[in-house]
Formats: sequence, structure tokens, C-alpha cells
Amino acid sequence: MKTHHILIVEDIIDSGLTLDYLRRNLEVRDPASLEIATLLLKTGLQKVPIDVRYTGFEIPPEFVIGYGLDLVGRYRNLPYVAVMEEDDA
Repeated sequence: MKTHHILIVEDIIDSGLTLDYLRRNLEVRDPASLEIATLLLKTGLQKVPIDVRYTGFEIPPEFVIGYGLDLVGRYRNLPYVAVMEEDDA
């Protein structure tokens, strides 16, 4: 009996390869539903088609930091998301 509804929550989707693997792995368990939500979806980088049900923001393919996203452990606790400039690294 299909009783489990699954919602995968991602912070950011780049290539989508890991997410595609996870989705396929969960689908063979025959859930009642399986949906994907992401805060940030980088446009134009997906190597596989990803059906994202809930998207917070679509962003260009740039490296972003803040709001939990980091660069070698830094900038994770910024209260906003920002593009990481090359000279800032």
C-alpha cells in the first residue's frame, strides 16, 4: 500500500545529478507521491531533466553564498544570499 508521501527539500540545484540519483532510488520504493522543493534553482546547468514542484528563486549559474550556503565554511551565516565575486575568495 502506498502510504508515504515524500518531499525532497534542497537548498540549491546545480547539475541535478545527485538529486536525480536520489529521486530514482526513492521511486523504486513506490511512494504515494514524490515531490522536489528547492530554495534556489540555477538555470541552464541541469545535466538531467529535473521536475521541481516548488522553486523559491531561479538564479543565473553563478556561485552564491549566505543563508546556509558556504565557501570552505565561510559566509554560511549571512542573513541573505549573494553572488561570490572572484576577488572576494
